[in-house]
Amino acid sequence: MTMQATDTSVHTSITVNAPIDRAFEMFTTGIGTWWPPDHHILEGELAEMVFEPRVGGYLYDRGVDGSECRWARVLAYEPPDRVLISWDISPYWQLETDLEKTSEVEVRFIAETDERTRVELEHRNLDRHGDGWERMRDAVGSPGGWDLTRFAQAAETA
Repeated sequence: MTMQATDTSVHTSITVNAPIDRAFEMFTTGIGTWWPPDHHILEGELAEMVFEPRVGGYLYDRGVDGSECRWARVLAYEPPDRVLISWDISPYWQLETDLEKTSEVEVRFIAETDERTRVELEHRNLDRHGDGWERMRDAVGSPGGWDLTRFAQAAETA
């Protein structure tokens, strides 16, 4: 896996031993199987993470108490090649309701062979978050941020 940060974006990529369809499905609708369960902004305990697989859908966390936190919007959904979501979380790890202050996460899936897929992720426009955006860039670009190792393991064992 490689990770690199520019002024206003973070790039990472990983190659997984999985067909492109499985890698795409695992990253999207299977997100709850690999996303770190402590990486949520719900006030209560996390029950599940949901990815609605369509443009206009949401990524949201559902708490064991039934509460929901919609933290991203699906902006492009092009199976099995590409997905683009908003990042509606502020640099203070709270929901961002001003859509002008949200960044984007684009993920591309490239079949290297029938059983091997390169996954390239770009979290961009982080400066849109306003004051403190550098903290967001540093957080998502850190080893605890967009580390796709858990995703790769889930895709390879699914």
